[in-house]
Amino acid sequence: MDIESFESLMLKTLLTGLILFMGFIVYDLSKKSKAGKFGTFVLFGALCLGVLGFLIKGVLMRSIG
Repeated sequence: MDIESFESLMLKTLLTGLILFMGFIVYDLSKKSKAGKFGTFVLFGALCLGVLGFLIKGVLMRSIG
């Protein structure tokens, strides 16, 4: 396995782990703050928008470059 394929694999694996960990943090934050259903929806919505922006940036960078 060369360096580029290893870096690509680790980037995808560790980024997925980071997103899952941030989801756990948001869930824990919503439970501790007693945010309710709407507050939890807003918190996860903000997290999902951030992840979606990151994915769109990656798609655009591949299509442009």
